[in-house]
Amino acid sequence: MHTPPAISPDTPQPALSQPPQRRILHLDMDAFFASVEQLDHPEWRGKPVIVGGRERGVVSAASYEARTFGVRSAIPIARAKKLCPHGIYTRGNMARYAEISRQIMNLLSSYSPLVEPASIDEAYLDASGLERLFGSPRDLALRIKQDIRQTVGLACSIGIAPVKFLAKIASDHNKPDGLFILEPDDVPGFLSTLPVARIPGVGKRFLEELEKLGVRTCRDAQQYPQSFWERRFGKGGLSLWRRAHGLDGRGVETGYEAKSESAENTFAEDTDDRELLKKWLLRQAERVGTGQRRMGVKGRTVTLKLKYADFTAITRSRSLPEPTDSTEIIFQTACELLDAVPLRQKVRLIGVGLSNYDRGPQQLSLLDGSAGGQTGGKVATEKQRNLDRALDALRDKFGRDAITRGRLFDFDK
Repeated sequence: MHTPPAISPDTPQPALSQPPQRRILHLDMDAFFASVEQLDHPEWRGKPVIVGGRERGVVSAASYEARTFGVRSAIPIARAKKLCPHGIYTRGNMARYAEISRQIMNLLSSYSPLVEPASIDEAYLDASGLERLFGSPRDLALRIKQDIRQTVGLACSIGIAPVKFLAKIASDHNKPDGLFILEPDDVPGFLSTLPVARIPGVGKRFLEELEKLGVRTCRDAQQYPQSFWERRFGKGGLSLWRRAHGLDGRGVETGYEAKSESAENTFAEDTDDRELLKKWLLRQAERVGTGQRRMGVKGRTVTLKLKYADFTAITRSRSLPEPTDSTEIIFQTACELLDAVPLRQKVRLIGVGLSNYDRGPQQLSLLDGSAGGQTGGKVATEKQRNLDRALDALRDKFGRDAITRGRLFDFDK
């Protein structure tokens, strides 16, 4: 084991300035996508449900029944089917998940204006000073859990701690349908046995380096001075040192907003058929455009993503003169980006994204260092806007498969 550098009693050490007393609540929906599917399909409850793409895609979510067979998110669908051949496999419904997520975020906002959605299925809430309104932190958490179950019919896990990263760890402590409250006085004891692998942001490669130093818990990390961590690992080391001492100055960021939206698909068979690739781009542009219009946002930068048969991936981006939420503009720009790419081998995955919601028209994407310049004159016409609005209204009323653009009539999904 590596021996920590000796610290002289005369060596000045930085003071561990504690943040003001806070109560940060982290809410995490349990197996969110799979739980929504079980909610909408009562006959699937109590059964292993796996949400994901086609055979060569990856698992997006797995119910707790599926997890008992070793199925986890991000593993290949093909592997999941070997682990759980009798499971229920579904492609999922992102529009439905987003709808329920909005209900949950609105419910949290009724407790406090200080709410930060961290993703579609998790959020932070600043619970400091809410005791007079809702009782103890435990009373508050139980009330929120009950309201969510009554409102959307789903279970969630909640963690409460003095700082943000510990609240996130706490919410994972007793899943599913869990509740764990870390009191300020209990933080030192909790950290003493907390594995560094549980700290958000500590990845596989960092863990390998920590293992070489004999650092497995936060107590181990505390044996090294701040100067050592900063010198050895830079900002990442400094962040680890702070977390190991329970420090996190971040507050709940109520100004959170989506930074991008994307859609991608992995094919059952690799292809270099550009016309087929463009049909996929149209379907994806429709998903992205619909999502932007529902959120009331527009983006300037369209990004094309390709993954080749050998798993190497590239991205190509282009900024528009005006922000857009138009399906047609997103599609046209993605097609132009695709036309400029020589397909050196067959493609296994294609995707399109929209980002850069609030930057100026001259700001270019830095993805792969290849922004590709601006697209001249691409502004949605009134006819295109009316078409998008009409299709959105029909799908909201009759379902997303109720109507299809003519160019996709012969498209076998």
